[in-house]
Amino acid sequence: MQIGIIGLGTMGASLASNAARHGAHVSVYNRTTGKTDEFIAAHGTEGNFTACKTLSELAASLPAPRSIVVMVNAGDPVDAVINELIPFLYAGDCIIDAGNSHFKDSDRRADELAGRGFHFVGLGVSGGEEGALYGPSMMAGGSREGFDRVAPLLLKMAASDGGKGKCLAYFGAGGAGHFVKMVHNGIEYADMQLIAEIYHLMKKLLNLSNAEIAEVFEKWNGKRELKSYLLEITAKIFRKKDSLAGSGELIDFILDKAGQKGTGGWTLEAAQKLKIPVPAINAAVFSRLVSSAKELRNRGSQFYGDIEVRLPRTNLNSIKDAMLLAKISAYGEGFRMLAEASEKYGWPIDLSEVSRIWRGGCIIRANLLKSFEKTFKSENKPEHLMLDPEIGSIFKKKHLRWRKVVTNAALAGIPVPVLSASLTAFDSLRTSWLPQNLTQAQRDFFGAHTFERIDRPGIFHEKWSD
Repeated sequence: MQIGIIGLGTMGASLASNAARHGAHVSVYNRTTGKTDEFIAAHGTEGNFTACKTLSELAASLPAPRSIVVMVNAGDPVDAVINELIPFLYAGDCIIDAGNSHFKDSDRRADELAGRGFHFVGLGVSGGEEGALYGPSMMAGGSREGFDRVAPLLLKMAASDGGKGKCLAYFGAGGAGHFVKMVHNGIEYADMQLIAEIYHLMKKLLNLSNAEIAEVFEKWNGKRELKSYLLEITAKIFRKKDSLAGSGELIDFILDKAGQKGTGGWTLEAAQKLKIPVPAINAAVFSRLVSSAKELRNRGSQFYGDIEVRLPRTNLNSIKDAMLLAKISAYGEGFRMLAEASEKYGWPIDLSEVSRIWRGGCIIRANLLKSFEKTFKSENKPEHLMLDPEIGSIFKKKHLRWRKVVTNAALAGIPVPVLSASLTAFDSLRTSWLPQNLTQAQRDFFGAHTFERIDRPGIFHEKWSD
């Protein structure tokens, strides 16, 4: 098969090499010609490449109907590349956006390109540089015909799902694929923040060294229920020596400011529009924003100094169980979003299929996804992941440890936003009565927003003041 790739940054170059290694003839183009030359010099012997200096040259190098991957920064750059490319294409050609685009942009591009006779595929790609090179997880949406045309190559390029399949699936028209990828990234935010909170507890409450923390994470990663890519790399991070300072571990020399590219915020925005609560993901985004306010935090630390706190006894088993329950809760938020979006936008998103293709290649790959796949495949699949009987039994058995960890963190003055937010979400889910009857009464009092009653149908308004 022949395919074009526009954009030879880290991910684009890795995908190009991956495609060529699996037998594709790959035409490559980068806006900066020097980048193309560098790529060919480094990877030209790895497969069959054609280096192109212009978009017209790239289009001419491919037989019709063409499949061309765009791998540039999300937003305006994608539109700019598509607009520059269109004059050199013919009806039936397919443009594949494999970047981190917003799903609404993919909806728009699919409609606009279909109106001009072209196919558009929005392809969410997860796995970072290594995944793109050796096997990512890929979440597709857009034109089914365009996807089917390139699917044989993508299947070769994708990661194994741990069974007989590959981590590639089609989820529906328009921006469905990029929506699934966005939710993946939201869960990724929560999972990463959760691990950071566990590190904070081990460092401040248990006074563990970096070597001891690495050993704990490595041990937990050997457990069936917690085994995951993020725990695997976390153990390695704590063992990495610093080469610049000459001694100590690198982790201690990294400034505590976490960046973000916006997909976590997109997840929150989409969840709000779907009216789906995602407290763990929200807390993770909040935590990155707080971390960025380093100077303000420094002033706050100086202002308050050493306030009185307690350092209660906390054991590793309790921390491990709290981590497991909060992790499941974060996945539950993401799957609930996907289910609601599938219904609202008319996408055939199969949650068992999402679980399957997240088992390999992607950043949030974890053993838990095997059980989630089974849950969503069952005839009596639950409305919410947290309502699955097997998962429910885990929460009933371990929730007290979770509560003690969050309580002890609060007493010690250690912020654990994801651990605490997900615990609150769990308690809210299992509570049939919440005090929002008062909230609605207040709304009706000052704004005549009306209310419903528990004893009779209808919409009511009360004159609250005499």
